[in-house]
Amino acid sequence: MTMRVAIGLGLAEYPFASAAEFWRWVDLCEQGGIDSLWQTDRLVSATPILESMATMAALAGRTRRLKFGVNVVSLAMRDPVLLAKQVATIDVLSEGRLLPAYGIGSPRAPEWQAMHLDTTTRGRVTDEALEILALLFTGEPVTYQGRHFRLTGAQIAPAPVQKELPMWIGGNSEAAIRRTAKYGTGWQAGAETPAQIATLVAAIREASTQAGRPIDEDHYGAAFPFRFGDPADPALARLKAAYAKRTGQDPDTHFAIGTADTILARLADYIAAGAQKFILRPLASSGEETLHQTRLLIEHVLPEATRRWPKAGRTG
Repeated sequence: MTMRVAIGLGLAEYPFASAAEFWRWVDLCEQGGIDSLWQTDRLVSATPILESMATMAALAGRTRRLKFGVNVVSLAMRDPVLLAKQVATIDVLSEGRLLPAYGIGSPRAPEWQAMHLDTTTRGRVTDEALEILALLFTGEPVTYQGRHFRLTGAQIAPAPVQKELPMWIGGNSEAAIRRTAKYGTGWQAGAETPAQIATLVAAIREASTQAGRPIDEDHYGAAFPFRFGDPADPALARLKAAYAKRTGQDPDTHFAIGTADTILARLADYIAAGAQKFILRPLASSGEETLHQTRLLIEHVLPEATRRWPKAGRTG
């Protein structure tokens, strides 16, 4: 099978000193051959983080080639009708460049306590929301009776430009595997290692085949932070601590820090595990650092990735 590897970039924190600096980064990605841009979903944070759906709308207006998505929208924190309307609007205005991805939300997220949300029902709420989204995206009136949502004749227009709108699912639990097999067109990893992804991809392939809706081989994604430089750089201490707090994972086993060869080797490990779509996160403490790390990736990783995996940089 021909590989269809695509390399995108993602942000969680907003490291830029101004909007102008952020747009410089976006323009660099657009012109430099980055496949897609991704924003982490966070509603409550003392650290500057952009609201994800508003960011998608802004990217739709700024760019002409780049695709973009949220890694991943926490459905249990959002109204599905409003989200469906936002997704459809952004897809229309971007002429089909939105890459929707959904999940239940991290159990470590501050929103649950700050907004008094029930974590015990987030899986069931997410499943109902996924059903509602799929129904609303048809453009037909929707009447729905669930435990958490009720609709009578709800309808959105215009419908998304993408007639078969992607529905990528995040998560690594058994429930996430079942959810991906039942609703998903792809699966996007979070902080999983290549070994963990290999196990999850195999489980999703089996579950989706049993469900009678096998997922395309190139619709499995991985993500990892990267940095050109010395792994012992003291400037990484804060970034490592923040990552460990947010994900519960050991940054030393997940970060790819070193040279272009270090990053390419990590990509190869994930590709061998079954992933072909990537969200790489620049490890940087400022906008200028983010721009610098992105330039190095574009100049030293993308050309070699394209040589090794000829479809690199394109999404199928």
